[in-house]
Amino acid sequence: MIQPSSTAVELTTDWTELGRQVLAGYKLTEEDALGILQAPDEQLLDILSAAYQVRRRHWGNSVQLYFLMNAKSGLCPEDCNYCSQSSVSEAEIPKYNLLSRDKLMAGAKAAAERNSGTYCIVISARGPSEREIRAVETIVPEIKAQYGLNVCACLGLLTPEQAQRLAAAGVDKVNHNLNTSREFYSEVCTTHTYQDRVDTLNAVRSTGMKLCSGGIIGMGEKDIDVVRMAFELRDLGVESIPLNFLNAIDGTPLEKNARLTPRYCLKALAMFRLANPASELRIAGGRELHLGSLQALGLYAANSIFVGDYLTTKGQLPEADYKMISELGFVVTKTEDSGSCT
Repeated sequence: MIQPSSTAVELTTDWTELGRQVLAGYKLTEEDALGILQAPDEQLLDILSAAYQVRRRHWGNSVQLYFLMNAKSGLCPEDCNYCSQSSVSEAEIPKYNLLSRDKLMAGAKAAAERNSGTYCIVISARGPSEREIRAVETIVPEIKAQYGLNVCACLGLLTPEQAQRLAAAGVDKVNHNLNTSREFYSEVCTTHTYQDRVDTLNAVRSTGMKLCSGGIIGMGEKDIDVVRMAFELRDLGVESIPLNFLNAIDGTPLEKNARLTPRYCLKALAMFRLANPASELRIAGGRELHLGSLQALGLYAANSIFVGDYLTTKGQLPEADYKMISELGFVVTKTEDSGSCT
């Protein structure tokens, strides 16, 4: 750990040196990570500079775009308190079964037109039905052949056999978020366990597909829960980490949760980058709401965003994202391979 130096005013940390040590192979400790989240706001730019050192080494100034299709909305039996599609939600959202082949292909076309490298097919469910698995198996080869997109499937809990079928169909990665720490998980969901989620990720890993797993900040967890989630993702070797900031939707049990500050969100992104140096880090849901005018700063730690809307909430216009990326001097790329950049 980087030892803080004492001053008459406060403890400070050499964040630049911490970034260098991470690049040299140092693994963040809980004390390091908590120090980032709890650092005074006046240290924010130094923290982001340290994160950018690491981001630049692994990803250069590239930004990857993801396009998300809510392929089945609502109708979920799970009681996830944060989700507008859960059984305990009274949010007014569209509810429909799996979209037709034509609508899913139209989504893939939109993803390609928006310069996205990855098309995310998401359904609301505890896990996929046989019909839903077959539909994904059928359409994925067509999407890849026609548009050359990577495909990420988010279908809920998976058995090893289901994961193997997705891999055989050509799915590149599976998203299944841990969402929070093991210790806090029962506070936000009781119809399945944290271990159920880990088991799904292990089933996906056994097929050779890449893991996409992240979480949500702002559900009432403590800083240590955010840190433990970041470290669990590190231990699982997750290649792609979407970090969401809770959009407290009316009609959900968490509708009254307090809004996060953009400074805290940026510290969280920096901590995730330093804890997971080579992983793709995506600023996901809640980006526009919580980061606001500071969105661009998030890309000094993260190297990926969603372009377009989320599951049941709107994103900012794609043109605004392209402008933000361009003004940073960054470039959109469709490659998903981390490589050393100097």
